[in-house]
Amino acid sequence: MEIFEEVWRLLPFDVKNRLKEETTLRNEQIQEIRLRALRPLFVKTNKNKYFLKDGEKEWIVSSRHIKEAVEKLGGYSLYAFEEELKQGYLTVSGGHRVGFCGKAVLEGGKVKTLRQISSLNIRIAGEVKGCGEEWIPYLFENNGLCHTLIVSPPGCGKTTLLRDIIRCLSYGINCRESYNVGVVDERGEIAAMKDGVPQMDIGPCTDVQENCPKAEGMLFLLRSMTPDIIAVDELGKEADFMGVEELLHGGVTLISTVHGNDMDGLLKNTKMQTMLKKMENGRVLFLSKRCGVGTVEEIWDTQGKKRFERR
Repeated sequence: MEIFEEVWRLLPFDVKNRLKEETTLRNEQIQEIRLRALRPLFVKTNKNKYFLKDGEKEWIVSSRHIKEAVEKLGGYSLYAFEEELKQGYLTVSGGHRVGFCGKAVLEGGKVKTLRQISSLNIRIAGEVKGCGEEWIPYLFENNGLCHTLIVSPPGCGKTTLLRDIIRCLSYGINCRESYNVGVVDERGEIAAMKDGVPQMDIGPCTDVQENCPKAEGMLFLLRSMTPDIIAVDELGKEADFMGVEELLHGGVTLISTVHGNDMDGLLKNTKMQTMLKKMENGRVLFLSKRCGVGTVEEIWDTQGKKRFERR
């Protein structure tokens, strides 16, 4: 896949070649690559988790491997990525996310950036077409589309499900009509734009505002594209919720994701509690990895009624 070529470009030459050889032999699809200095290279695929081997011995990641990968990520100028680094990850072309661990540099008691990177976690972006189709009917009330929040801990498939719900609504799959969807893709993980063209299938009626803070992007789309729906990934900052409040007053349906575990946990967050109260007839989907990544465990409405529960 062309989209995976972005990951190969990040890896040191010998690591890339050995990984290609191994995954071709196993006929598996890589989902995650973890490089830890002076420790075995860890690979997670759609079928297995294992340490990469060179013959009978485990492939040990050297400090050179880490340094080379970091230089490629930063385009040989890591200082340009300080804003992303202080959050602990970068999103690269293709929508792939690279997490970092290293020595934190503090300023005013807050992380300014990271130095002496010791671990990298490369999470491969992927689309699972059809994973959202089953859940589309749950997102409607009296033939009207509901505001929808997708909730889970990290790594449970929030973005993947969000992307496919966008695709379904844009095509009109399991709907009475297709919808104009505006996507705020702040870190390029939803649409994976390349030269202005989405590398992921997000449907024919979808417009993408890329590389823009969520709050500003929502208002930009609201004013410029008159969407039926605005979709954003990972609400969290104070500004995000302020943008959502204005959007809810604008008559546009919101579909978004947020980190969390259950309804009780969400309601302990004051900003989230306020938002849910304003999401009239809204839906909240909770995900886990119990039956595989993207398992929908429960669906609630914002009036406190459970609409679905996995047995």
